[in-house]
Amino acid sequence: MTEIKVKLVRSRIGTTPAQRRMLDSLGLKRREMVKTFKDTPAIRGIIAKVSHLVAVVD
Repeated sequence: MTEIKVKLVRSRIGTTPAQRRMLDSLGLKRREMVKTFKDTPAIRGIIAKVSHLVAVVD
């Protein structure tokens, strides 16, 4: 299974509590933080919910 890297590119300040919970589930606490995940539909769904805050990096 392939892996994807997710980077938090915008601050959590000003986000809704639901968006903060999504970022917590990804483990992204600070800007410029990068985490690696298996490419599953669940992870893709979380990324879609906070797509304006994160970026998928190569």
